[in-house]
Formats: sequence, structure tokens, C-alpha cells
Amino acid sequence: MFAEHVPAETAGWVRELEQAGWVNVGKTNLHEFAYGVTSQNLHYGVVPNPAFPGRTAGGSSGGSAAAIVLGLADGATGTDTGGSIRIPAACCGIAGFKPTYGRVPIDGVFPLAPTFDHAGPIARDVTGCIDLLGWQVAPASLGDLALGGAWADRAEPLVRERLLQVAARPVDFPTAEDVVPAFMREVADVHRELYPENADLYGENVRGKFERCLALSDGEYDAARRAREEHRERALEALEGFDLLVTPTLAFVAPPVDVVEPEVRGAMTLFTFPFNALGWPALALPAGPAEHGCPASIQVVGRPGADELVLAAGLAIEAALKA
Repeated sequence: MFAEHVPAETAGWVRELEQAGWVNVGKTNLHEFAYGVTSQNLHYGVVPNPAFPGRTAGGSSGGSAAAIVLGLADGATGTDTGGSIRIPAACCGIAGFKPTYGRVPIDGVFPLAPTFDHAGPIARDVTGCIDLLGWQVAPASLGDLALGGAWADRAEPLVRERLLQVAARPVDFPTAEDVVPAFMREVADVHRELYPENADLYGENVRGKFERCLALSDGEYDAARRAREEHRERALEALEGFDLLVTPTLAFVAPPVDVVEPEVRGAMTLFTFPFNALGWPALALPAGPAEHGCPASIQVVGRPGADELVLAAGLAIEAALKA
């Protein structure tokens, strides 16, 4: 679609990174239009998972995660609209952070769904994510934090076991399936003029998704907007009395590389999308081996603006898991 397009200016966060002394060593492959969780790109190929061959690298920012695993860069940028930073980090056994909505600029980024879109870092570990952000973060003391835990009972056994290594009292935290049509309407609005005249340029594995978005009714959208407000209220109530929430990033380890993306999309975004709907900061970090010898990934989440606390807890959890 944009094979011949050359941007007129650099994206805001990339410009900030260059001003801070980072050097851009290249651009990476990803799921087309950032709309997918497997980075199976029918134009530029499937992103491999260098850490776990035969498994998906995740998506949409799968190329960023793969580049980190290969040592091609010290850090990478990604975008996250439903989990597109945290899912590749989980699949590749590294760290990825979605900041509070708007904390990292997304100007110059082609949108997927503007009020759900975030930009953030992917790196080998939590320290690498902090370095890319340029923030001052010191490790927290886990004993001083009240950590709530959610969705352990919905994870595969070894993923659940890894999550429960991090002390956390159970929290009945909501997922956000009813909010998805609001995301879909925003996707449709971005592509409403592009798609009808250029449908044959879209890959077959994303074409159906865009068509479903464009067919969404006003009634479905209005219901999803109301559901998003209810989700915000329920989330704040659920976290009352806790500093942070800890969940699985994925309920399972990275699926096979040839998985059919629409068949796993819902399951792979189930625990990540709720925090795009909220705009809350969420960190994915590896938690040790699970099913098939692939890594489990846990997600540390805070209220809006608690980014440094999330990262500080991530540093402490990372150190505790390595001890």
C-alpha cells in the first residue's frame, strides 16, 4: 500500500531518541498496518522467532522483538493498540512496556485505532526499556507493594505456576471484550477512504478484518463506547486497595509460527487489550520456562501515570525471579 511512500518527517519519539544519542540502525518487519498478533506479513514475509524457532514472534511489532533477540539493536520501538509490544516480548522471552496513553508521543506514527494506540520500548530486559525511555527509575521493594493478581486460573498450568511465584492476592479484574467494537470503528475510520479503492493491495490475512470493521453498525459502536466507560469504572474498583496488578501477558506460550492468526487473535489479546481500553501502563517481562520449554510472561500493570512504579516493580520482580 505504501511501498513508494517516503515520510516527510521523523516520528516524534524517534526524533527524541536521536536527540538523546540513540542511533537508528534500521526498520523492522511487522504485521501489516500493525493489525495482527503474529507478524505474518504476506508482502514482506513472516517474522521469525530467533529465540524459539518454529514459534511465532508475536505481533504486531514482531520484528522489533526479533531484532533484540538477535542482538541487532540495544533497544527497539514498538506500537501497542491491543498488545502489539507486550505480545512479541512475551513470545520472544524479552521485555516490552506500554506506557500510560500519551506519555510517549505517537505523532508521525500511522494510526491503527487512535485512542487505543501507544508507543513504547522493547528490550532484552526491564533496564533496557527504561534506558530507551530515559527515565529515572530505581527498583522497588516488593515487600512494600500490595500486588493484586488476576486471571491466573485462566492460564495454562506452567504459565499459572510462574505467575504465582510473584506474591499476589486474587483480584476480580475485568477483561474488555465488549470494548472491541469501539476499537474496530476507529480502525474503520482510518481506512474508510483508503480501503475501497485499494482493497487488492491489502494482504489476504488482514483484508477480512478491515471489511468487518467497515461493516460495523453505529449501534454496535455506541454499545462499545458505553462498555469502555463501564470498564474504566470496574477496573478502578477492582484495583482498590492494591498498588499494582500482576497478570499473565498471555495465557499460554508462543503458538506455532504457522498458526492461523484470526483463530488465535482473541485469545492472544485477552489479557493485553483491557489496558489499551484503559490507557494504563503495562509491562511484560519473562518469568521462566513454561509449556514446551518456551517462556511464560507476566504483566505488571498500574493506574494511569504510575509508569515509574510499574517499571520499578518490574526491576524487582525480574531480580527476584533470577535469584
